[in-house]
Amino acid sequence: MSQPAIDIAIREKRFGDRVAVRDVAFTVDRGEIVSLVGPSGCGKSTLLRVIAGLDRDFRGEVQVLGQPPRLHAKDVGFVFQEPRLLPWLTVAQNVGFEAGKRAAKDARVAGLLAEVGLGDYVNAWPKQLSGGMAQRAAIARALYSQPSVLLLDEPFSAVDPFTRMKLQDLLLAVAERRKATVLVVTHDIGEAVYLADRVLALSPGPGRLSGETRVERAGPRDRHDPELARLQSQVLALLEHPAQAA
Repeated sequence: MSQPAIDIAIREKRFGDRVAVRDVAFTVDRGEIVSLVGPSGCGKSTLLRVIAGLDRDFRGEVQVLGQPPRLHAKDVGFVFQEPRLLPWLTVAQNVGFEAGKRAAKDARVAGLLAEVGLGDYVNAWPKQLSGGMAQRAAIARALYSQPSVLLLDEPFSAVDPFTRMKLQDLLLAVAERRKATVLVVTHDIGEAVYLADRVLALSPGPGRLSGETRVERAGPRDRHDPELARLQSQVLALLEHPAQAA
């Protein structure tokens, strides 16, 4: 069996006197899509920050592609809840920020923008983009370094429902083309089930795993599939009754 892309075993993560996460352990296989779902305060975003190397103050062991997490690792892409595009740079310059002034003529930038449906916005400014378009640009930026692992923290929560569905499908298409490993944090149970091969449910007080649900449905998925509705109910039960799942 090949080594998992992500192997996390956190005994404890604190913020001052407050224990945010305790005894959370799971793996994400290479090429797998996993959703982390749960209420606010259960440690979902904290786990992403640890995996991305943004937070090293914890007790436990974490491996990403066989190595401890490294800040700004090129093989790990991160998409935040907000696009965080720099307003004084064009869309192309934001996506290819690492390339500096060459970004506007970088064939890889043009290819990424075309891949996310922004091929005509190379020279546009962030203020000219809608919320959904800005998040597409943020996804393209995260893909610029050609990461094997893509981490997403509530990436579609700030857009309208219709745009959210289109971005979900975009993420699935990008992950399939690139054979990427994806770990996505969301509060939306429907989104968690629609996107993932597995859904991990977390409960607060302190954050801990309350169970997992496997989604064994080949793509492309049908949002009206009754099996997905059944699985959503299963995830909801894990969140509503964490003590029974423990």
